[in-house]
Parts: sequence; C-alpha cells; structure tokens
Amino acid sequence: MSFDQPRVFSATVLPPGEVPGDESRLETEQCFHDFILEFRIDGDFIYRDQLRENILVKQYLLSVDMAHVISYNEDLAHRLTNEPAELLPLFESAVRDVARRIVFPGSKTTLATGADDTQIQDDFSREVPACQVILTSNANPLPIRELDSSHISKLVRIPGIVIGASTLSSKATVLHLMCKSCQHVERLFIGGGFSGVQMPRACPAPAGPTGDKNCGVDPFIIVHEKCTFVDQQVLKLQEAPDMVPVGELPRHIILSADRNLTNKVVPGSRCTVMGIYSIYQSKASAKGTGKAVAIRNPYVRVVGLQVDVDHNSKASASFTDEEEEEFLALSRHPRLYEIFANSIAPSIYGNADIKKAIGCLLMGGSKKILPDGMRLRGDINVLLLGDPGTAKSQLLKFVEKVSPIAIYTSGKGSSAAGLTASVQRDSTTRDFYLEGGAMVLADGGVVCIDEFDKMRDEDRVAIHEAMEQQTISIAKAGITTILNSRTSVLAAANPIFGRYDDMKTPGENIDFQTTILSRFDMIFIVKDDHNESRDQSIAKHVMNIHMNQNTAATAAQEQAGEIPIEKMRRYIAYCKARCAPRLSPEAAEKLSSHFVGIRKQVQQVEQDANERSSIPITVRQLEAIIRISESLAKLQLSPVAREEHVDEALRLFLASTMDAVGQGAGSRQELVEEVNKIEAELKRRLPIGWSTSYQTLVREFVTGKGYTQHALDKALMVMERRDSIQFRHQRANVYRSGV
Repeated sequence: MSFDQPRVFSATVLPPGEVPGDESRLETEQCFHDFILEFRIDGDFIYRDQLRENILVKQYLLSVDMAHVISYNEDLAHRLTNEPAELLPLFESAVRDVARRIVFPGSKTTLATGADDTQIQDDFSREVPACQVILTSNANPLPIRELDSSHISKLVRIPGIVIGASTLSSKATVLHLMCKSCQHVERLFIGGGFSGVQMPRACPAPAGPTGDKNCGVDPFIIVHEKCTFVDQQVLKLQEAPDMVPVGELPRHIILSADRNLTNKVVPGSRCTVMGIYSIYQSKASAKGTGKAVAIRNPYVRVVGLQVDVDHNSKASASFTDEEEEEFLALSRHPRLYEIFANSIAPSIYGNADIKKAIGCLLMGGSKKILPDGMRLRGDINVLLLGDPGTAKSQLLKFVEKVSPIAIYTSGKGSSAAGLTASVQRDSTTRDFYLEGGAMVLADGGVVCIDEFDKMRDEDRVAIHEAMEQQTISIAKAGITTILNSRTSVLAAANPIFGRYDDMKTPGENIDFQTTILSRFDMIFIVKDDHNESRDQSIAKHVMNIHMNQNTAATAAQEQAGEIPIEKMRRYIAYCKARCAPRLSPEAAEKLSSHFVGIRKQVQQVEQDANERSSIPITVRQLEAIIRISESLAKLQLSPVAREEHVDEALRLFLASTMDAVGQGAGSRQELVEEVNKIEAELKRRLPIGWSTSYQTLVREFVTGKGYTQHALDKALMVMERRDSIQFRHQRANVYRSGV
C-alpha cells in the first residue's frame, strides 16, 4: 500500500503509552503546585512564605531558583529547561492557584473543581490577578555569539550590557471581540513575546430564529475597554567588551520583557538575562518584499533578570572561602603597598610614584551620598603628561588588562558621542533609542584614554561632566535622560611641542584648559631626563627583557612576591566589593591643615611668576587627597583611613600635581631673565639686514660676557621663531631679517 493513494491517514503524535487529553497538563500543574507548597530547606517553606509576603504587598510574582526545582524533581526541571514556553503557563497557573488558597483559605481550588467551571474561573480572575514566575539560576552563562538554532525554544542564560531600552508599551493578553452585525462576543487569548494573533474570519454564533445569518467576512471589532493588557518593554543586550574577540564587532540580541521585569535596567547596566530563545517574523519579511518566507529573527523572551549590582562583572561573581582567606592574609602583609605597586607593569623600569598612583586609581576611594542627595565621587582620575618614549601607553594597556572592567581608547579616534552616548534610530520601528559610549560601558571600571592631547576640544569638553558628576546628561532627538558613568579616567598626553620645555611655564607646555586639569586628582609630568647612570640601568633592563634573562635584581624582586595579574584583578574586585573606608578625625585634622599650607605654597609660586598657575589647586584637590587616602586604606582592607595613609596620600600629591605646579620655577626664572638680556643685546649688536657668524656670537657672549651657551641658543631660537633672525649656511651665519 502506497501513501500516494488518495486516502486519509492518521498517525499518533503522543509518546508511547500516553492517552490523548489534558491529563499530562494537569499532572504537570499538580507537580508545580506541590513544589510551591512542599519545597523546604531546613524547615522553612521558602516559596509558600515568599508568595504570601508578595501577595500581602500586592506584588503578584514568585522568584524561583532553578537549583531548587532540580533538587525537588529533576525530570520537571529538565522539561522546564527544554519546553519553557509550554510549562511556564502551567507553573503560573499553579502559583495563581496557591495564591488563591492563601487569599481565600476556605475556598476550593480550581484543580479540585476542574478547569471547566467558568463561573469560578471568572470570580477567580477578578480576585487574584495573574502571578508571574521569575526564574533565577547560577548555571554557567552562554555567550551571545554561541546562541544558535539548537537553542530555539529552550531556556538560556546570557550575560551582557544593556545598550538600549524602549519606553513601555501595553500588550494585550486577552482580546475582547464583538461582531458588528449580531453583537456576538468572543474572547481571544494571546501568547507572550512578539507572536502575532490571527483574528477569526467568520462569526461562530448560531443562526437566529429566522434561520438567516449573514455576518460577512471579518465581522469582528476589538473592544479595547474590556481587553486585558500587560506592560511590555523591548531591550537591546550587547556582549560585554571583554568577551568580544579582537577585531570582531560586538553582537547584540533583542529582549522582550513584560510585567514585573520591565523598567528594571537602564542603558549601561551589566546584567545576566534568563529567557526563552524564540523567533519572530520581522515586519519587512512579513510584507513579502522578496525575502525568504521561512526566515525568522531571533529574540529572547525574558523570564529572569539579574543586575550586577557591584559593577565588577564576572570578576566579582563570587569568592570562595579559600580566596577570601588568601586575600585577608595578603591585606595583612606589611609591605603590601610596595609589592602591589611593583606588580603594576613589572616590565617597565622605575616610575615608582606613577605605579603607586595607578594602584590607588584601581582601588578608588569611597563614594558618598549626602543627606540632601548630593553625590561625591570615589573614583580617582590620573593624567600622565610627558615626553615620548616614557612608556605611558604601556601603563595604560596594563591597566586595561588588570582592571575588572576597562575600556581602552585613543583620543584621536574618539568622538564626543563615542565617549558619552549616541542616539540611534531603530531600523524596524523607526524610533530613537540611546546607545551608551565608552564612559557608559565602563561604568564601575576604568577608561584609559591615550593621546589625550590629540582630541578635539569639543570632544574633550563632553567628558567634563562624566569626570566630576559621574553622569552623562543627554538631550538629543527628543530624548532627555541621564546615564551613569561611574568610571575612573587614566589619560596620557604629550606636551604642546612634543617634548616638555623647561624654559616654559607648565601652562605653556600643557595645552589643556584649567577646567579639565582641575578634574584630575593627580597630574604627573614624566620627563625623559639625560642621566648617565639611569640611562645605563634602563638600557640594561630593556636588554634583559628582550633577551629573556632575569638579572639578580629582577629575580630578587620576583622572590619578594609580585602578584600575578589574575590574582591582582580578583583582589581589586574583592576590595571594591567589601571595603569603603572613612577618614579618622585625627587624619582629617592633619589633612585640612596641610591643604591650607598647599594653597599658600601655590599662592607664593603665582606671586613669584607673576601669573596665575595653569594647574589649579582648588577644593577638588582636597577631595582628591581624601580619595587617595581612602584608596590606600582600601588596599589594606582597613575600614578607617589613618594618619599614615594621609601622609602617603600627601606625598603622592606633592610628587605629582604640586611638582607640576612648581615645575622648574626658580631655574626657569633666572634663565628667562638671562635670555631676555641676550635678546636685547643681540638686537643692539645686529641691525636689520646685517649678518654675522654663529661662532663670533659665541665668542662675544659666552667667552666675553659670561652668559651660558644654553641661554644664547635659547635666545637665538626665540628670535628665529619670531622671524627676527634667520640662520643661513647650515646655521653657520645669523642674519637679522626683521624687528
């Protein structure tokens, strides 16, 4: 017998031994019912008590841990993972049933009476609203780029950063339909997610007494007032930057959240989503624009949302008891501060103070919220300003590796929108939505900005607010909002002329406005000084690195105990999560008196130079020293910042920002006076249009009048820049060309 013959054949689609009907559904619902009522740990009925508490505060939801379902009934948990779309409505029905028993203890349950009793169903729906089941789990998350067709309709757990969140929309769960002709009423139930609904094409009402019934095709209209709606929100989840392979674009997926899961996250939040990996047909392909009919787009229907509260991504997920003991032992080490500083970029020679400052930046101070709602930042910002070849970029690259959350960006390739946030337009809905930039994605971590001086001024101004107020305010395309950017900024820049010029004031060397400089807690001027013994040690160090040989010093340093990168990252995450130090009264007193002294010192420098300092010392700098003290206490897991912490913080501040303020003030003043004298005499000595040899000038000014060779060269360079003189014949002759 062939299947080609025109006969009707039927085949069972049920598993062997199962009879058709609702028995399996009722059994599954009964299992969930028993789980809520019976599951207990150490005598506590967790879900029964949780449901009672939630219903008393009118929160119709139940948060269920998948591990508990597995321990209660492994087969049920397996089915819930593989067929969540079928089983979750049964679970929610069971929760609602238990809720009804809690609200009305004497009444019969729907399971006992049977689901066909419509009167009880209607009373029930009026009395207890639908309860939502929210699933949580500690299973290993699945990266977004590993989601494929084998995961469709299964429960998945994916981590990422929310980069876009739509406004709330209302989605109908029960449609109230009415026939235009005969006023017949139908109720239509709709599933979750993006699934559409097909309206009935004909009216199913029986014919009237006369027997004639002609309602026509598509007779139904929707009575919106009697429909049931729930909140729905569309989110866009992107891979975390540290999960994206080099050279790849980060991938994203659309999430559909409803009811109690809406408005839980804002763009920039790191979270782990549990949901049903589903598919929907996009409007473009539904219109039949020549695309393949059977192609569907994936999305995730959210059934659980865990937001990373402590902003330390996967590095702070959890700490084992052994790790905690190890970290506590490490925090009690007497030389921890030096060891930690030496472990930062160990292959870079010297720069001890910069490494200590970076250690403080990685730890950060304590964030404070004052009674009036004002926030004081705890993050430390550091600027490295110096000559090329002083390993600034290498330090930035190392910080990117060791910080739990970090983003590295180069100033030249960063725009204001790329650093803060941009407004994008959704291709399907044509709505505007926000996408967070580097400062938003690095919330709770560090942004490393290289080539900070090459940024355009308008782009640099965009991060003013992010550096001090720790927020980014957006007012574009009708979107006005505030995003969090609780990040530390580590910036590296070159002076105006490429190298630092000792003849000039810091203001002439630094091409930044005072507004941005005051937001940096520490400013280091890194000079490439010519010092023979130092040059020899650096050359030896570099040679050993390139030849992979350990010198005795390096070996001794390693024995002293450098901390490996992975352990360092975990320790930073641990300190940030567990410790928020405050200043002790004695330390605060010491700090305030020192700050007054520092202000006096700056005033003296300004009077001597007869100009305002380009690097300001304001109350922000006092807060900076407080933050540095707190970060040093945090490094040792101390709850109080004591006087020794304040002493080291003041030393670091004096070695960085204060050193930059008074950079070469005395010697520079003498040199400037000497150069001015030589310039005046040169103008008298050389009338316009005359020339003389360079050697003659050296004989007259250096040998004859006792000026230094350096001052003469400087004066000639200044005059050449002003077009007063010209060098000719390969700088052998000096020609006076102008005033």
